[in-house]
Amino acid sequence: MLDTQDSDEDKQNVLVAKIDNVKNVSQLLKAVHFKESAVVVVTSDGLKVTVEDSKCVQANAFIQADMFQQFVLSQETLSFKINLSVLLECLNIFGSGGTAGATTALKMCYAGDGHPLVIVLEESGVLTDCSIKTQLPEDTMDFNFNSSDVVNKTIIRSDCLREALAEMDGDCDLMELVFCPTPPLLQFAAVGAGIESKVEVAGDSDLVELFQCPRTSTSRYRLALMKLSLKPLAQSQKVSLRTDARGFLCLQYMIKTDDGHICFVEFFCSPEED
Repeated sequence: MLDTQDSDEDKQNVLVAKIDNVKNVSQLLKAVHFKESAVVVVTSDGLKVTVEDSKCVQANAFIQADMFQQFVLSQETLSFKINLSVLLECLNIFGSGGTAGATTALKMCYAGDGHPLVIVLEESGVLTDCSIKTQLPEDTMDFNFNSSDVVNKTIIRSDCLREALAEMDGDCDLMELVFCPTPPLLQFAAVGAGIESKVEVAGDSDLVELFQCPRTSTSRYRLALMKLSLKPLAQSQKVSLRTDARGFLCLQYMIKTDDGHICFVEFFCSPEED
């Protein structure tokens, strides 16, 4: 078993993390897997995995340290860039053809800059290991999105937003998001190519858990980028939508893992300028 495989080699690593169910990790990584590469930042709180596209959208998956049965970090922080597609392929190496009812345990080791991320998987006594090349991380975007600057906020059930985005006409270029203090409180509209389709969310709907909006505001975002948010939506139970005075959008998804941990994925999107 992985929990009995401590060795002198572990002492050479700056990160050693073990978890009994690899799905708890892969589930969160899949939620932000819309580009090949990701930047991983590790602190005593856990792992933050960041994926970006077109310099105007960013997704962050937070994998908390307390999800792991063992989490040892020998320095204050570390970071590296990794091929997320390859990592997910390795984590799913046992696939769906494993022993019925069995879970796959995961051990991750990292020895620092220039070293690969080594993962060891164990299922029903069968071990396999993979070594994945890492690179020095690139700077990620800072959207400067502060809670104190939030103008509008709502928490809705994920299936509500999922259905709204699914109904957006793919031939349209933009999605318009309207917050209004009077019903309908929330409106999603696909705009472009002479087409406009709308989905409205009423204030008394049981889909809405919280709604804060001091005045009507309208922002537009590239629909193709908003469609990327469908990945975490498919796995989440509820989602928070917040906008600031600049029109920047932050979506925060609440995801429950197989083991019942409550985790979060964030999605930032910059508005289209008029």
